[in-house]
Amino acid sequence: MTVKPPRDPAFSRRALVLGGGMAAVGATLAARLTYLSVFEGEQYRLASEENRIQLRLIPPRRGWIVDRSGKPLALNRPDYRLELIPEQVVDLDALLARARAVLGLSPEEELRIRADIAIQPKYVPVEVARDMDWPKFAAANVQLADIPGLTPVRAFARVYPDADHFAHLLGYVGTPTPAQYKAEKDPLLVFPGFKLGKDGIERHEDQRLRGRAGAQRVEVTARGKVVRELDSRGDVPGAIVKLTIDRDLQNYAARRLADNSGSVIVIDSWTGDILTMVSMPAYDPNVFSKRVPAALWRDLQTSDHTPLLNKSAMGGYPPGSTFKLATALAILEAGIDANAGCGCNGSYRLGNNTWHCHARRGHGRVNLHGAIPKSCDVYFYTFGRQVGIEAIAAMARRLGLGEKFDLPLAGQASGLVPDNAWKQRRFSKAWNVGETLNTAIGQGYLVTNPLQLAVMTARVASGRIVMPRLLADGPAPQFASLGIPEEHLAIVRQGMFDVVNAGSGTAHRARVPVAGVHVAGKTGTAQVRRITAGERRRGVIRNEALPWKQRDHALFVAFAPTEEPRYAVSVILEHGIAGGRYAAPVARDVLTYLYNPDRAMAALAPVEAEARERAAKARSADAVAAAAAAAAAGPLMPPWLHWDPPQPPEFEIADAEAPPTLEQEQ
Repeated sequence: MTVKPPRDPAFSRRALVLGGGMAAVGATLAARLTYLSVFEGEQYRLASEENRIQLRLIPPRRGWIVDRSGKPLALNRPDYRLELIPEQVVDLDALLARARAVLGLSPEEELRIRADIAIQPKYVPVEVARDMDWPKFAAANVQLADIPGLTPVRAFARVYPDADHFAHLLGYVGTPTPAQYKAEKDPLLVFPGFKLGKDGIERHEDQRLRGRAGAQRVEVTARGKVVRELDSRGDVPGAIVKLTIDRDLQNYAARRLADNSGSVIVIDSWTGDILTMVSMPAYDPNVFSKRVPAALWRDLQTSDHTPLLNKSAMGGYPPGSTFKLATALAILEAGIDANAGCGCNGSYRLGNNTWHCHARRGHGRVNLHGAIPKSCDVYFYTFGRQVGIEAIAAMARRLGLGEKFDLPLAGQASGLVPDNAWKQRRFSKAWNVGETLNTAIGQGYLVTNPLQLAVMTARVASGRIVMPRLLADGPAPQFASLGIPEEHLAIVRQGMFDVVNAGSGTAHRARVPVAGVHVAGKTGTAQVRRITAGERRRGVIRNEALPWKQRDHALFVAFAPTEEPRYAVSVILEHGIAGGRYAAPVARDVLTYLYNPDRAMAALAPVEAEARERAAKARSADAVAAAAAAAAAGPLMPPWLHWDPPQPPEFEIADAEAPPTLEQEQ
């Protein structure tokens, strides 16, 4: 019989404790696994799915902008890009080395990429390459797809076929700013390559043009490489925005301005449709939609021709003698007969001061019928003083001056129609009679823009409260009457007819060479400098002998045909010297294009040839000056060592209520 040794009580207790502990751990693990699988299983299943399945946005194609006939003004083309999101990048140096090997990035491009990463929020995409050809894009998809933060993008780029001819009207597109993303919280705004409207129609109609994004579900590897596409929902392209603009007429007007700095506007006075709104010179929105070179940006900012300013809606100019249309209607409304006249000997005395007429020898006896075609300042001094500033200002506002119109344009200037109440607010002084004389002929405190002058002309031509429009949405509106007696309008229209067609008129160059079409208009030449009494005694310096910035502005407003007025036009040439001599022919050719395009195009050839000759001379002079400056300068820093990031355009408009330096029209 075998006798078992007695069991060690200590061992039994240790075994029991160890076994109990293991049972407790096992029970805990089992409970945790049960909890994770039963209660939180769906959450972890979704997380696993997200690691394997990605939802990718498909950016919408931006809607087209077209003219009144459906001709494209802004459209899209395929654009292959490579972009990176800084917050997803693991090793920037390695990334750039790989991109350099595949795409051949230059040192300047690498510096630009690093600068963008340094100055932008980390979630904002940075452009590595754009406008890639298909072989490079295919290579990027194959060789760079596994790099975190680097994304090949197949998108669409905005294209403006007519470049600077529509720049101020259409605006341009650009990358959304961090402030825009914070305001909208739309993931599209941080999608690589997505662009928003930044100015003009592009900005005002951005929501319509933007469209709606699509989505794509794809299966990816742990490194983010796409394995297969599971399903997708297509994007919804943006809406087509149709304008009242006539593309061909706009292009012609821009070319006709040539190298002048100015504006041309044409309005259909029956419908209010703006057929043309040109401001030249301008910038190329195709360049602005990309990265604006620093040198180009500096040139645009420093040019004395202000290419960044939309002169048509934002420019501020004294209207000169074109304002006499408003003064004439105020005189008639005050009850003064059109046959009442005064003697013009070339000047008008008020106290110890003298106001001069543009005709030194005067016009003799003149009434309203002769004062408009001859543009007699003394007549408007005399009767403008008689009716007073309040009547003149009220008529000007009725004709649309000093008004902002409901148009999809940012920064529209209201101009200024002064009166006694305005001067009290602005200077705490009472209005004086001398200021009425200046205002009566379109000088002094008056400030208008070309759009307002075109509206004024359309209202005079139609007798109705014409309101301009740029969006061809819905039927043409019906306009109420101006409330001005038809006989008063007829007198002013006849005066405008005589400006162009009578022997004594100041704008015979505005006659349209189309049988049966007659033009009625009014010239304006607005001073930008004060002519002192001493200069008058010595002889007034001719505009051609003055620096460009000191020359008078040239203005012309007109409507046609006179038998049944429809088209109203305004032309302003900055420092263009004389309205009848230089602005009127521009209006003539633009109106000719409406009736006989072939004849108008024939008149364009010599204008453009002269502009090219002037440009060649200017380039030659600049080259000589640059060579002299380079010879005198020391060694320059290599351009690749520095880079100036471009900034968005900032338009500055002079204070419209600043005291003038103008005395009267010459």
